[in-house]
Amino acid sequence: MRRKTVRIAMNGVTGRMGHRQHLVRSILAIREQGGLDLGGGVVLWPEPVLVGRRAHVLKDLAERHGLEHWTTDLDAVLADPATDVYFDAQVSSARETAVQRAIAAGKHVYCEKPTATGLGGALELARLAARAGIKHGVVQDKLFLPGLLKLKRLIDGGFFGRILSVRGEFGYWVFEGGWQEAQRPSWNYRAEDGGGIVRDMFPHWEYVLHGLFGAIRTVQAHVTTHIPARRDEEGRLYAATADDAAYAIFQLDGGAVAQINSSWTVRVNRDELVEFQVDGTEGSAVAGLRNCRVQHRCTTPKPVWNPDLPATERFREQWQEVPDNADFDNAFKAQWELFLRHVALDEPWSQDLLAGARGVQLAELGLRSAAEGRRLDVPELKP
Repeated sequence: MRRKTVRIAMNGVTGRMGHRQHLVRSILAIREQGGLDLGGGVVLWPEPVLVGRRAHVLKDLAERHGLEHWTTDLDAVLADPATDVYFDAQVSSARETAVQRAIAAGKHVYCEKPTATGLGGALELARLAARAGIKHGVVQDKLFLPGLLKLKRLIDGGFFGRILSVRGEFGYWVFEGGWQEAQRPSWNYRAEDGGGIVRDMFPHWEYVLHGLFGAIRTVQAHVTTHIPARRDEEGRLYAATADDAAYAIFQLDGGAVAQINSSWTVRVNRDELVEFQVDGTEGSAVAGLRNCRVQHRCTTPKPVWNPDLPATERFREQWQEVPDNADFDNAFKAQWELFLRHVALDEPWSQDLLAGARGVQLAELGLRSAAEGRRLDVPELKP
């Protein structure tokens, strides 16, 4: 096998997601399997260059994983002709400028979302990338989760008939700090630092709904901050200026309605941290991160409302588990492999910076809908 090396500048891998999902479970996992088989006797070998601001952290991380290359000089690594791809998993507020610099340097770009702090910036990134002729992509990991892959299999197989509605529940209780340490960083709850559950999660809901059910045509949202004050990583009290919960209704192409609740102030009483129930004329399904259960119209029970008697039916037991029927890889790794094949072989790719801009657009419209108290149209974005 002939090895073809692709050098990837990875910015933001000292953070939890950048380190765990993108570096360890994606790029290093590809290396552990011997590279990415491109066919024709060629294997693509990813060579990461760790980029960040703290030299000692980068050095320790590189030594821990047996990596040779790291730097605190982003401009230098972008100027290096050996660098092929720039990846960004920094805090949201730092991403736009760094991606602009990578595009100007002629590097292919793959980045986390949101791609920018505003729609204007996100669209400009897509336009700059198109003019530069580079390959570009945005992370849409949830489409590659086992539960949603099973849901996609049901949709493609016509299981639902006409899809009527989608109901999503996402979230968990994030501790306020102090008596129990918060499991999310404090900037998530400061609007001035780019925080908020709408900016964090609406880009996810855009690509999930768009990719599975159709484009979003309208949005109506109620957004709130249920916990007004939290404690930061040093235990200091701060004002939570960003939203921590959002309740939204989306109208989709074809007439289906999606309702999604997103909250960091909810205690979990469901099987997984996110679940989507899809109801159609022929059947229904409930999909989470890994599992998917179905109920066809032929096996749908006929309950009768009677509040005077205790319920005797075990409703959860009336659903059938969808089998795996395949081996599911890590969702982040699966999309990384598709993007690297796009870079190396120019294979088809739709999860680009314009798709990333749609996520930013939906977040902006969600916040505006909540502020104005009305339903808003979602205009189609053009390249």
